[in-house]
Amino acid sequence: MNQGFQGYSTNPSGFRLNRRGRLARTFVVLSLAVVLASVFGFQAGAGTTDTVGAPTSFIEITAAPGDTLWSLATRMADGGDVRALVDEIASVNSLATAELQAGQKVRIPLD
Repeated sequence: MNQGFQGYSTNPSGFRLNRRGRLARTFVVLSLAVVLASVFGFQAGAGTTDTVGAPTSFIEITAAPGDTLWSLATRMADGGDVRALVDEIASVNSLATAELQAGQKVRIPLD
């Protein structure tokens, strides 16, 4: 006699979900998974600093014939890092090369 397993089923309550119930259960589980993933995602990026800094002051110079970013940066660097200033000027003005056209307006940051 196998008394220990009589009447045992995989669903002891006898309650069965229809298709709509299974779909609702799946939707709830997926919704909770999305919420948990977004909470952990926000916490993972909590240490990053993508804040907007203080506005930078600029001066605007009109390029003379023969001026390059290097010549302007050398004049404006005051003993600082010329290479960093060239990169910053190129970035601020969206310039692809260090060559300038005579009469071109160039913004130079005053950091």
